[in-house]
Amino acid sequence: MLFRTALRTVAPRALPRAQAPVARTFLTSLPRFSDHQEPILQGPGGKSGEIPTDLEQATGLERFELLHKLKGEEAFSLEPLEVPRLGTIEDPIKVFSLSHDTILFTAHKDKAIRCPECGCAYQVEYHGLPEGEHGHHH
Repeated sequence: MLFRTALRTVAPRALPRAQAPVARTFLTSLPRFSDHQEPILQGPGGKSGEIPTDLEQATGLERFELLHKLKGEEAFSLEPLEVPRLGTIEDPIKVFSLSHDTILFTAHKDKAIRCPECGCAYQVEYHGLPEGEHGHHH
């Protein structure tokens, strides 16, 4: 009985997923005009015949972190979350977030969730760009 239940829960995931059609290509997307400039997260690369530096070849989060270190800033908040009280569902502890990813357990901006260990309630306080709220889960 338990074996059949395990097979039933695994079988749908094993099936190949059909890809959804793309609504529009990048070439037909309208350009956005604003004063806000996204940080360039791709370096210029190395010059021909030379070995590139870390800054020239770094991309993505590595480049983001290097650019912050050059400014003397910390790219990511490494301080622990300060919890001065016990959060409740009506008044949860707000967790500052620039992304929709969570680490320990799934918290959402729409509703509070309780910690399974201590019972304290948490809720995401989203501060990122509106484009970052695309509703999918990792």
